[in-house]
Amino acid sequence: MDVYPWPTADHTHGGSPHMHLTCTEAYIVLHGRGRLQTLNRRGPTTQTLTPGDIVWFAPGTIHRAVNDGDLQVLVVMQNSGLPESGDAVRTLPPAHLTRDRYPAAATLAGADGTPDPARARARRDLAVEGFTALLHQWKLGDSQALEDSYNAAADLTAPRLAEWERIVEDGAAATAEAALAHIDALRHGDTSHLDLASVHRIAGPPGTTLGMCGFLTAYDPERRRSSRP
Repeated sequence: MDVYPWPTADHTHGGSPHMHLTCTEAYIVLHGRGRLQTLNRRGPTTQTLTPGDIVWFAPGTIHRAVNDGDLQVLVVMQNSGLPESGDAVRTLPPAHLTRDRYPAAATLAGADGTPDPARARARRDLAVEGFTALLHQWKLGDSQALEDSYNAAADLTAPRLAEWERIVEDGAAATAEAALAHIDALRHGDTSHLDLASVHRIAGPPGTTLGMCGFLTAYDPERRRSSRP
Protein backbone atom coordinates (compact mmCIF):
# COMPACT_ATOMS: atom_id res chain seq x y z
CA MET A 1 0.00 0.00 0.00
CA ASP A 2 1.27 3.45 -0.96
CA VAL A 3 -0.33 5.60 1.72
CA TYR A 4 -2.30 8.50 0.29
CA PRO A 5 -0.22 11.70 -0.02
CA TRP A 6 -3.35 13.86 -0.03
CA PRO A 7 -3.41 16.66 2.59
CA THR A 8 -6.02 16.69 5.33
CA ALA A 9 -7.84 19.37 7.30
CA ASP A 10 -5.49 18.86 10.28
CA HIS A 11 -2.43 19.60 8.12
CA THR A 12 -1.16 16.06 7.69
CA HIS A 13 -1.36 13.56 4.83
CA GLY A 14 -2.65 10.02 4.79
CA GLY A 15 -5.53 7.60 4.88
CA SER A 16 -8.92 7.02 6.43
CA PRO A 17 -9.09 6.29 10.17
CA HIS A 18 -11.04 3.07 10.69
CA MET A 19 -11.21 -0.07 12.82
CA HIS A 20 -11.73 -3.77 12.39
CA LEU A 21 -14.10 -5.65 14.65
CA THR A 22 -12.69 -9.17 14.27
CA CYS A 23 -9.27 -8.92 12.58
CA THR A 24 -5.79 -7.98 13.70
CA GLU A 25 -3.86 -5.98 11.10
CA ALA A 26 -0.11 -5.54 10.66
CA TYR A 27 2.01 -3.00 8.79
CA ILE A 28 5.49 -3.94 7.59
CA VAL A 29 7.12 -0.67 6.59
CA LEU A 30 8.89 -0.97 3.24
CA HIS A 31 9.77 2.60 2.36
CA GLY A 32 9.46 6.20 3.47
CA ARG A 33 8.36 7.48 6.84
CA GLY A 34 5.15 8.14 8.68
CA ARG A 35 3.13 7.57 11.80
CA LEU A 36 0.33 5.33 12.99
CA GLN A 37 -2.20 7.18 15.12
CA THR A 38 -4.50 4.95 17.18
CA LEU A 39 -7.33 5.11 19.68
CA ASN A 40 -8.91 2.32 21.71
CA ARG A 41 -10.23 1.88 25.25
CA ARG A 42 -6.70 2.38 26.59
CA GLY A 43 -6.49 5.79 24.96
CA PRO A 44 -4.61 7.32 22.03
CA THR A 45 -1.08 6.43 20.90
CA THR A 46 1.25 7.37 18.05
CA GLN A 47 3.79 4.95 16.58
CA THR A 48 6.56 6.11 14.25
CA LEU A 49 6.88 4.20 10.98
CA THR A 50 10.31 3.76 9.39
CA PRO A 51 11.61 1.08 6.99
CA GLY A 52 11.84 -2.33 8.65
CA ASP A 53 9.35 -1.51 11.42
CA ILE A 54 6.42 -3.83 12.05
CA VAL A 55 3.38 -2.64 13.95
CA TRP A 56 0.15 -4.54 14.52
CA PHE A 57 -3.11 -3.67 16.14
CA ALA A 58 -5.96 -5.79 17.46
CA PRO A 59 -9.71 -5.46 16.78
CA GLY A 60 -11.21 -2.28 18.18
CA THR A 61 -8.08 -0.21 17.58
CA ILE A 62 -9.03 2.78 15.47
CA HIS A 63 -5.98 3.46 13.33
CA ARG A 64 -4.87 6.14 10.92
CA ALA A 65 -1.84 5.93 8.64
CA VAL A 66 -0.10 9.29 8.36
CA ASN A 67 2.24 9.76 5.40
CA ASP A 68 5.20 11.96 6.31
CA GLY A 69 7.06 11.12 3.12
CA ASP A 70 6.60 8.39 0.49
CA LEU A 71 5.22 5.90 3.03
CA GLN A 72 4.79 2.40 1.63
CA VAL A 73 3.76 -0.58 3.75
CA LEU A 74 3.00 -4.25 3.28
CA VAL A 75 -0.37 -4.90 4.91
CA VAL A 76 -1.03 -8.32 6.43
CA MET A 77 -4.56 -9.07 7.62
CA GLN A 78 -5.84 -11.83 9.89
CA ASN A 79 -8.75 -14.05 8.82
CA SER A 80 -8.24 -13.98 5.07
CA GLY A 81 -11.33 -12.58 3.36
CA LEU A 82 -12.98 -10.83 6.28
CA PRO A 83 -11.57 -7.35 5.66
CA GLU A 84 -12.79 -7.55 2.07
CA SER A 85 -16.20 -8.64 3.38
CA GLY A 86 -16.86 -5.58 5.47
CA ASP A 87 -14.77 -6.00 8.62
CA ALA A 88 -13.67 -2.38 8.49
CA VAL A 89 -15.70 0.59 9.68
CA ARG A 90 -14.52 4.15 9.13
CA THR A 91 -14.78 6.67 11.94
CA LEU A 92 -17.33 8.82 10.18
CA PRO A 93 -19.22 11.44 12.22
CA PRO A 94 -22.12 9.84 14.14
CA ALA A 95 -24.77 11.09 11.71
CA HIS A 96 -23.23 8.88 9.01
CA LEU A 97 -22.75 5.77 11.18
CA THR A 98 -26.20 4.37 10.47
CA ARG A 99 -27.27 1.57 8.14
CA ASP A 100 -29.17 3.95 5.87
CA ARG A 101 -26.47 6.63 5.56
CA TYR A 102 -23.14 4.80 5.89
CA PRO A 103 -23.14 3.11 2.44
CA ALA A 104 -23.48 6.40 0.57
CA ALA A 105 -20.81 8.10 2.67
CA ALA A 106 -18.39 5.18 2.31
CA THR A 107 -18.80 4.42 -1.38
CA LEU A 108 -15.98 4.84 -3.87
CA ALA A 109 -18.31 5.10 -6.84
CA GLY A 110 -18.40 8.38 -8.70
CA ALA A 111 -21.15 9.74 -10.93
CA ASP A 112 -20.39 7.13 -13.59
CA GLY A 113 -20.43 4.26 -11.10
CA THR A 114 -16.67 3.60 -11.24
CA PRO A 115 -14.11 4.13 -8.44
CA ASP A 116 -13.32 7.82 -8.17
CA PRO A 117 -10.29 9.38 -6.40
CA ALA A 118 -12.46 12.34 -5.44
CA ARG A 119 -14.80 9.98 -3.57
CA ALA A 120 -11.81 8.31 -1.88
CA ARG A 121 -10.68 11.70 -0.63
CA ALA A 122 -14.18 12.75 0.46
CA ARG A 123 -14.78 9.64 2.56
CA ARG A 124 -11.24 9.93 3.97
CA ASP A 125 -11.92 13.50 5.01
CA LEU A 126 -15.18 12.48 6.72
CA ALA A 127 -13.34 9.72 8.61
CA VAL A 128 -10.63 12.18 9.72
CA GLU A 129 -13.36 14.55 10.92
CA GLY A 130 -14.94 11.81 13.01
CA PHE A 131 -11.59 10.58 14.35
CA THR A 132 -10.54 14.10 15.33
CA ALA A 133 -13.79 14.52 17.27
CA LEU A 134 -13.25 11.20 19.09
CA LEU A 135 -9.73 12.22 20.09
CA HIS A 136 -11.00 15.59 21.29
CA GLN A 137 -13.72 14.00 23.41
CA TRP A 138 -11.24 11.51 24.89
CA LYS A 139 -8.87 14.33 25.88
CA LEU A 140 -11.81 16.02 27.63
CA GLY A 141 -12.31 12.84 29.66
CA ASP A 142 -15.33 11.67 27.67
CA SER A 143 -14.96 7.99 26.71
CA GLN A 144 -18.64 7.61 25.81
CA ALA A 145 -18.05 8.94 22.30
CA LEU A 146 -15.71 6.01 21.63
CA GLU A 147 -18.23 3.55 23.09
CA ASP A 148 -20.94 5.02 20.87
CA SER A 149 -18.65 4.58 17.86
CA TYR A 150 -18.04 0.93 18.79
CA ASN A 151 -21.75 0.29 19.19
CA ALA A 152 -22.55 1.93 15.85
CA ALA A 153 -19.87 -0.16 14.12
CA ALA A 154 -21.28 -3.34 15.66
CA ASP A 155 -24.76 -2.46 14.44
CA LEU A 156 -23.53 -1.67 10.93
CA THR A 157 -21.80 -5.04 10.59
CA ALA A 158 -24.44 -7.18 12.33
CA PRO A 159 -26.10 -8.29 9.04
CA ARG A 160 -22.80 -9.81 7.85
CA LEU A 161 -21.90 -11.93 10.87
CA ALA A 162 -23.17 -15.22 9.40
CA GLU A 163 -21.12 -14.57 6.25
CA TRP A 164 -18.06 -13.84 8.39
CA GLU A 165 -18.51 -17.09 10.28
CA ARG A 166 -18.47 -19.05 7.02
CA ILE A 167 -15.33 -17.28 5.84
CA VAL A 168 -13.45 -18.11 9.06
CA GLU A 169 -14.75 -21.69 9.17
CA ASP A 170 -13.73 -22.32 5.55
CA GLY A 171 -10.43 -20.45 5.84
CA ALA A 172 -8.46 -19.82 9.01
CA ALA A 173 -10.30 -22.39 11.15
CA ALA A 174 -10.05 -25.12 8.50
CA THR A 175 -6.32 -24.45 8.09
CA ALA A 176 -5.76 -24.66 11.85
CA GLU A 177 -7.77 -27.89 12.09
CA ALA A 178 -5.72 -29.41 9.25
CA ALA A 179 -2.46 -28.48 10.99
CA LEU A 180 -3.64 -30.11 14.24
CA ALA A 181 -4.65 -33.23 12.31
CA HIS A 182 -1.17 -33.38 10.75
CA ILE A 183 0.43 -33.10 14.19
CA ASP A 184 -1.75 -35.93 15.48
CA ALA A 185 -0.88 -38.06 12.46
CA LEU A 186 2.85 -37.51 13.02
CA ARG A 187 2.41 -38.47 16.66
CA HIS A 188 1.24 -41.86 15.38
CA GLY A 189 3.95 -42.17 12.75
CA ASP A 190 1.56 -41.42 9.90
CA THR A 191 3.07 -39.30 7.11
CA SER A 192 0.38 -39.93 4.51
CA HIS A 193 -0.61 -36.25 4.40
CA LEU A 194 2.79 -35.52 2.87
CA ASP A 195 1.46 -37.14 -0.32
CA LEU A 196 -0.38 -33.85 -0.85
CA ALA A 197 2.86 -31.83 -0.94
CA SER A 198 2.63 -29.28 -3.76
CA VAL A 199 3.77 -25.86 -4.94
CA HIS A 200 1.49 -22.95 -5.81
CA ARG A 201 1.94 -19.49 -7.23
CA ILE A 202 -0.10 -16.32 -7.50
CA ALA A 203 1.03 -13.84 -10.12
CA GLY A 204 1.46 -10.23 -9.05
CA PRO A 205 -1.67 -8.06 -9.08
CA PRO A 206 -2.31 -6.34 -12.41
CA GLY A 207 -2.51 -2.83 -10.98
CA THR A 208 -3.45 -0.60 -8.08
CA THR A 209 -6.87 0.15 -6.63
CA LEU A 210 -8.21 2.84 -4.31
CA GLY A 211 -8.21 1.62 -0.72
CA MET A 212 -9.15 3.18 2.59
CA CYS A 213 -5.65 4.32 3.41
CA GLY A 214 -3.79 4.34 0.12
CA PHE A 215 -3.26 2.95 -3.33
CA LEU A 216 -3.43 -0.84 -2.96
CA THR A 217 -1.65 -3.49 -4.93
CA ALA A 218 -3.80 -6.23 -3.48
CA TYR A 219 -3.96 -10.00 -3.74
CA ASP A 220 -7.74 -10.23 -3.69
CA PRO A 221 -9.56 -13.24 -2.14
CA GLU A 222 -10.80 -14.65 -5.46
CA ARG A 223 -7.28 -14.87 -6.85
CA ARG A 224 -6.04 -16.47 -3.63
CA ARG A 225 -8.80 -19.06 -3.70
CA SER A 226 -8.10 -19.88 -7.35
CA SER A 227 -4.52 -20.86 -6.42
CA ARG A 228 -5.59 -23.57 -3.98
CA PRO A 229 -5.27 -27.24 -5.01
